[in-house]
Amino acid sequence: MGDGVFSTAQLKNGGATDAQIRRAVAAGDLTRLRPGWYARRDADPHVVAAVRAGGVLGCVSALQHHGVWVAPGHDQIHVRGSKGLRGSIASSCRGVGAPPPTITAVDSPAYALGCAVRCMTEEHWIAACDSTLQSRSAHRSDIAAELGPHGRDLLARCDGRSQSGTESLVRFRLRALGFEVVVQPQIGGVGRVDLRVGKLLIECDSKAHHTSLENYRNDRRRDRAALIRGWLKMRFTYDDVVYGWDESLDSIRAITRPRRHRMRD
Repeated sequence: MGDGVFSTAQLKNGGATDAQIRRAVAAGDLTRLRPGWYARRDADPHVVAAVRAGGVLGCVSALQHHGVWVAPGHDQIHVRGSKGLRGSIASSCRGVGAPPPTITAVDSPAYALGCAVRCMTEEHWIAACDSTLQSRSAHRSDIAAELGPHGRDLLARCDGRSQSGTESLVRFRLRALGFEVVVQPQIGGVGRVDLRVGKLLIECDSKAHHTSLENYRNDRRRDRAALIRGWLKMRFTYDDVVYGWDESLDSIRAITRPRRHRMRD
């Protein structure tokens, strides 16, 4: 387990005996977090905190643990309480229906998304779900099984083709304003771009976007190719989308209000 936290059942399934577990605790190789749960010395501290609190790492925190893109502002550790211990947790995250048993220290991406509907805004949840689908961390059908009617409505608006959280946010926001947005179109002579609104091409760089010299040159070459072929193009950074959206939207509207983005036959 990459998180370094195990239930007694997991340790025994791996071949450990009760005596070996006791010796590992005595030697300091394992730490007893609460009855039935142990952690290695190198265990993920967020997972350790969740199990110590009486549950497992769930919801938004589980998504982050699985490498799903999560928008900033979700720093609190989200815990899904174990049966019989939930009352001891100030705020235990839960999904729809009867919760599954806490047999692993971190909830699956599909179940975590089911819980996160209650803890994230619609746009943040859709961006996280896009990331889950894009990375194939969970299948759409598995996610749907963990959702109620509202969550399934949101799932229908998700798109696993999205290449970054910032792209997901821009798509969500523009469509909410009534823009017709094409996702990941292939543009002749230019290649694939993130989004298209009419003849306006929009590229969204993620926070982890690496501006190597090769990427820098390729981006500028593609921008020139787009301009030569009559396309308009805008490139937005992570900060432009996450922290400066009003100004970024003004830039888009400066093109769309005078209808300069309209496609012509």
